Amino acid sequence: MVLGIVWLYWIGSILALVFGYIARKQIDQSNGEQGGRGMAVAGIVLGWIGLGLLVVIIGLAVAFAAFGGTVGTSDGFST
Repeated sequence: MVLGIVWLYWIGSILALVFGYIARKQIDQSNGEQGGRGMAVAGIVLGWIGLGLLVVIIGLAVAFAAFGGTVGTSDGFST
């Protein structure tokens, strides 16, 4: 869950997903001996949110690059 919160340039999001799914599987297989399933699920959710934000940022960067950086650069003066 902590890696999902911190993100660390989205490496944390990937690790949050990996460790979250591993933890959830171990907790489910322990037949009630281990706790923390809610934290594992929270890590998974935060990991997916982090990766979703990465996709949005990459999409915005590609869109900005496609327009050549001219979006919103008009200063209102005609030459």
